[in-house]
Amino acid sequence: MAGERVRLEVAERDSRGSAESRRLRKQGLIPGVLYGRGKTPHAISVPERELRRVLTGPSGLHAILDVVLEGQKTTHASILKDYQQDVITGRIAHIDLQEVRLDQPIHAQVVIELVGESQGTKEGGVLSQVSREINVEALPLEIPERIEVDVSAMNIGDTLRLADVAKQDGVTFLDDPEETVLATVTVPTQIVEPEPEEEELEEGEELAEGEEAPEGEAEGEERAEGEAPAEEQTEE
Repeated sequence: MAGERVRLEVAERDSRGSAESRRLRKQGLIPGVLYGRGKTPHAISVPERELRRVLTGPSGLHAILDVVLEGQKTTHASILKDYQQDVITGRIAHIDLQEVRLDQPIHAQVVIELVGESQGTKEGGVLSQVSREINVEALPLEIPERIEVDVSAMNIGDTLRLADVAKQDGVTFLDDPEETVLATVTVPTQIVEPEPEEEELEEGEELAEGEEAPEGEAEGEERAEGEAPAEEQTEE
């Protein structure tokens, strides 16, 4: 289970907008918003190094963040609701934090991790992971870091669905158990190149054994009636 609570100090910011966000990033700060439970959202910023420390901990993106606004003592139990990444650098560019009650369930996405070597791959099959995340509902402190699924019993032609995954205490799967495919083992695709077709003479046309078509005369091309071959024509 996630279960980890991490303290995160943030600063409120007065102005918003893309220009302000760019200025903050140049200073090593990540802009964001802290959404409260029915309260006015807070525009915040957090040092990138501090945010990286929090999100790379044992609970990763599912850590419960004890957010403390600069200059205050009140702790806001929150989760990382959403984040944006720079398309070029891959660095986090913006975060949304959502304040939660620890005694009320929340919705979250949890990573599916396939473990073991399937019997089908040992026989030459190909294991493909179809769904990498599923939606769950649980108390904030009971959201799993990941769900491990053993694929060692899968043979060629088998399909693993969410319905095949054992239930976890306190966690409700929200996706359709029969429609949600997690993994498959298939026969490897073989590319068969077609054999080259033999060129055939046109119907009614054939060359005598050992005879070659006259030079400069295309195959299948007929001479005009009464016209002698090129080597038999003489100048008048």
